[in-house]
Amino acid sequence: VSYSDLLRIFLSTHDPTTLNRQGADRGTQYRSVIFYQNDEEERQARKAVQEMQPYYSDPIVTEISPLRDFYEAEGEHQDFYRQNSEYGYCRVVIDPKLQKLRQQFAHMLKGATPKN
Repeated sequence: VSYSDLLRIFLSTHDPTTLNRQGADRGTQYRSVIFYQNDEEERQARKAVQEMQPYYSDPIVTEISPLRDFYEAEGEHQDFYRQNSEYGYCRVVIDPKLQKLRQQFAHMLKGATPKN
């Protein structure tokens, strides 16, 4: 999957028009953000946002920022969905996003077929 494809997938599988919010979750830790490592990635990110804007009635508010520091998530957050797919949050929030991903981008998923 190319970087530009990954950006379009990202902007299609969550709501990039809500500031500091994803569904019922609120706070800056839930903001929509694309971190770039160089000028080319920044250019592609801005281009992807511009190309995806017509698909949304509200402005895309996804932040585009340089990657400065990277912190690995705590152990209990590593592979969370795979280990806890029966949790209510996973079933209500993550499952629909995965279903949307599989339906819209099946042609990009290695060995995957769309699930209805």
